[in-house]
Amino acid sequence: MRVRLGVGAVILETRTLGMKRGGMAGQPFIYNGQGFSLQRDKNRFVLPNVFRGTVRESSGKDVVYLTMHDRWPCLIGFGASRINEFGEELEKLQEVALRSGNTGFDGDKLASDMYSSYDVPFDGSGRFVLPEDLAALGGVSDQLYFRGNGKFFTAWAPEQLYAMDDGWRMAQTACRSLAAKELAKAKKK
Repeated sequence: MRVRLGVGAVILETRTLGMKRGGMAGQPFIYNGQGFSLQRDKNRFVLPNVFRGTVRESSGKDVVYLTMHDRWPCLIGFGASRINEFGEELEKLQEVALRSGNTGFDGDKLASDMYSSYDVPFDGSGRFVLPEDLAALGGVSDQLYFRGNGKFFTAWAPEQLYAMDDGWRMAQTACRSLAAKELAKAKKK
């Protein structure tokens, strides 16, 4: 069981292997996998197919919710069903803070951060325009690396990911490999 405060938090969750992606009452939508996108025409990125279906299923439409991660220099994305979990998570965090004597817990500030995500529409091919302020906060220019993280996925500017410590080596290696493939494809066009 893990407890962590913040928007990208996995709150009081016991992880089990083989959990299905949504569909059954009470089960969360799970984001698993990775992808890479170069910024394309009309300043659009492409939400990787590996996440697109989960977002659609969770949101009931072609909208992804994006915000900054609370500790890492990246964005996080999720479907609308995740927002429905925030109230319960806030209550649990308040309870944990009270039991542990955390007098600095600010539920209103945390709620403000959690409920301030951007709803970003994407088309049938996954193309979306990243809001300028999120791009600036995440250090995003013309490339995004996507990585599944369970209840949400992360979206990294490669430079931000490469600046992380050695514990991120697996993600850094995958990002470099996927970037090289996408850049090679773009050169052929």
